[in-house]
Amino acid sequence: MFRTALRNVLAHKARLLMTVLAVMLGVAFVSGTLVFTDTLGNAFRNQSAKNYDDVAVAVKTWAQRGDDQADGIDEATLEKIRDLDGVAGATGRVSGFAGVADTGGKLIGDGWSNTGSNFSPGSGGKDPQYTFTDGSGPVEPGQVALDKETAAKGEYRMGKPVRVATNGPVKEYTLSGIFTTEDGAVNAGGSLVLFDTEVAQKLYLEPGEFSDVTVAATAGTSDQKLLDAVKPLLPESAEAKTGADLADEEAKMTESGLKSLNAMLLAFAAIALFVGVFLIANTFTMLIAQRTKELALMRAVGASRRQVKRAILLEAGVVGLVASVIGFALGVALAVGLRSAMGVFGGKIPAGPLVVSPTAVLSAFAVGVLITVFAAWLPARRAAKIPPVAAMSSVHAVATTKSLVVRNSFGAVLTLLGSALIVAGAAQGDENGRWLLGGGAFLALVGVIVLIPLLSRPVIAVARPLLRKLFGVSGKLAAQNAVRNPRRTGATASALAIGLTLVTGISVLGVTLGQAIDKMTTDNIRADYMVSMASGDSLDESALTALRKADGVAAASPQRSVWLTVGGKDGEGVSASGVTPGDVEKVFDLKTVSGSLSSLKDDEIVVDRKTAKSHGWKTGDSVPVTFQDEKKETLKIGALYEGNEFLSPVLISETVVAPHESTANIREVWLTMEGGQSDANEAAVVKALGDNPAMSIVDRQGIRDLFGGFINTALNIMYGLLAMALVIAVLGVVNTLAMSVFERQQEIGMLRAIGLDRRRVKRMIRLEAVVISLFGAVIGVALGTFIGWAIGKSLSASIPGYALVIPWDRLALFLVLAGLVGVLASLWPARSGAKLNMLTAIKTE
Repeated sequence: MFRTALRNVLAHKARLLMTVLAVMLGVAFVSGTLVFTDTLGNAFRNQSAKNYDDVAVAVKTWAQRGDDQADGIDEATLEKIRDLDGVAGATGRVSGFAGVADTGGKLIGDGWSNTGSNFSPGSGGKDPQYTFTDGSGPVEPGQVALDKETAAKGEYRMGKPVRVATNGPVKEYTLSGIFTTEDGAVNAGGSLVLFDTEVAQKLYLEPGEFSDVTVAATAGTSDQKLLDAVKPLLPESAEAKTGADLADEEAKMTESGLKSLNAMLLAFAAIALFVGVFLIANTFTMLIAQRTKELALMRAVGASRRQVKRAILLEAGVVGLVASVIGFALGVALAVGLRSAMGVFGGKIPAGPLVVSPTAVLSAFAVGVLITVFAAWLPARRAAKIPPVAAMSSVHAVATTKSLVVRNSFGAVLTLLGSALIVAGAAQGDENGRWLLGGGAFLALVGVIVLIPLLSRPVIAVARPLLRKLFGVSGKLAAQNAVRNPRRTGATASALAIGLTLVTGISVLGVTLGQAIDKMTTDNIRADYMVSMASGDSLDESALTALRKADGVAAASPQRSVWLTVGGKDGEGVSASGVTPGDVEKVFDLKTVSGSLSSLKDDEIVVDRKTAKSHGWKTGDSVPVTFQDEKKETLKIGALYEGNEFLSPVLISETVVAPHESTANIREVWLTMEGGQSDANEAAVVKALGDNPAMSIVDRQGIRDLFGGFINTALNIMYGLLAMALVIAVLGVVNTLAMSVFERQQEIGMLRAIGLDRRRVKRMIRLEAVVISLFGAVIGVALGTFIGWAIGKSLSASIPGYALVIPWDRLALFLVLAGLVGVLASLWPARSGAKLNMLTAIKTE
């Protein structure tokens, strides 16, 4: 039976090509994902180990400039550590944000990955953390050193001035050296600026203090013993660990981060393979239908049902194995390509070998072979039931009325149950509701797939008159051919339906959420510009002062984050925004429920309606609060307002907050300009900030993009990942048409003989493909819209201004693309059908 199975595979290799391609693409996705994430994980683990090679003990504090909550490591403590037995050396570090401008004055890097630190030379004048390729480290207050990539991007040369921005005004330094490093910030596409130690301490902490210390051990000294000796010398807020423990922690964090990426990519691979199941099942069903006589003769000469079934499953196993070999090789190439692409787009990956683990190999082959055999199981089971007497007739076995009733009843039950769960989940809305919704979506999708053969006749019947009217005989024949074998049409259309269900659901949800966020932005903001630090850190108060003095500024209010404890020291914490009275209502659209916003000028507070209701407050009430410096005050509620998504529940005058904070926590400053947005006004804001590359100045459209743009980015990523499933669906249409043409050779020959020319034959096959594709697309779009609505509805309680938006333009585009898919998929089958010799075709059985 194995030889028979192998001969059948070789005899039908052309017809199995699409199946091989489908399995190959799915396996490539799986193996590429596993190899890529294994390679990344190994590279980052090696980098972590390398970074801590010479570190016996690492000390970390959370000390920051102006923050009294945590203590740094002073020079005296550092000297005590250096004097310990077994210490070869101890290096103090201090770090924070530092941004470098490129030739156009724009910030190099992404803000969060732009770092500044201190150059800490040892006895030989070198810092072991960095390797200088040009010049040397900064040893004077006016010098800095840059990492090699940043220097290249900014076109900086030795001895030239470099504009560097920290959280204060931008300053100019002289470039003293260029170095290479394995620092994580630089590997993430950011920048690293090295200052003289005294300068770095003044910028990021306090003179004579360090936030971190690394300790090197002499030969033969135990890391744990050294750790035990260092700990008693440290302040209570400091944390000390061995270098090996820190390397392990970083490796685990990397693995944890990669698990999410791995899971997401494998989920899309699973979708692609799920779609491929329909193509494989369809292929083997058609092959078995064409080989009815052959299989019946095998039964007649003594083959048992089990042997027939085993032979077909062996065919599937051989196909799966071949596809897995090719797919695995393609997956490894895909992993190499992804790694290179990350480098092109600015993500620097540490050097390391390509990792092809046994898990990746076994998973790829197991997936490829098992999926193919699983998909072929039902056709094989049907083939085994073919009686020997079927060898006397060319009539294929047709589905019985009982089997159709059972199938349609089962599909209807699944669809109704799934729909009910979707509606229930959408109404409930919480986490449990979303689990209901997910389960319902799966059941509904499976139910619709089961019902698709039943749905094909009435849905395609709607299009039949139009096809007949526009395309005559070709259109009429195409519509009839599309419903001649509903199971085959349904299996072919199912692949497209699954892909478009997901694409449509994501589109409806994405567009709806995007519009809700956009509406939230436009409804709540009056400001023309928002100014913030590119790093996400707090703005310095000097920036707020400068902005208020800028030409054209009509109103300027900060969003100063404040934390209040209500009702005593152990009371409930409430978030508050320190704002500028009189200006805050000019930069935000604030709707007053009671009282007046002018009460902010009288040092009263304004509370949003929901917060006031939850605490039982009303206008005129006095509220005892405790500030973060543990000083208490009683504040009067001067007004209630509807709430604003860009402000905290409590608004308080910045003059009330200032005495309780040594450093203002200004997240952003909102500006309204005389004359609104203009190039001149934006230039005035830039000038007021000293042309600082670390300052992010965003106009109103930019604000909308900032809060809603990530949705479009996410949609594009989803579309790209789902493209694999749609490609497999296209292969399914090609396969079905090609094998359908092969089955209908005699029929096509007869049509040619009675006057249907080659052009009309091509048109008939093309229209059949378009009808099948559009049928699958209509089912997918309808189901995807329903699921997208349900998911959005479940999230609506947490999204202000939520309203369902049906992206009709995108849905229309999906249908057009589905029709185009049908046309492209039919090119080869239509050409083959039109080229048939009519006499040869008529003689074909």
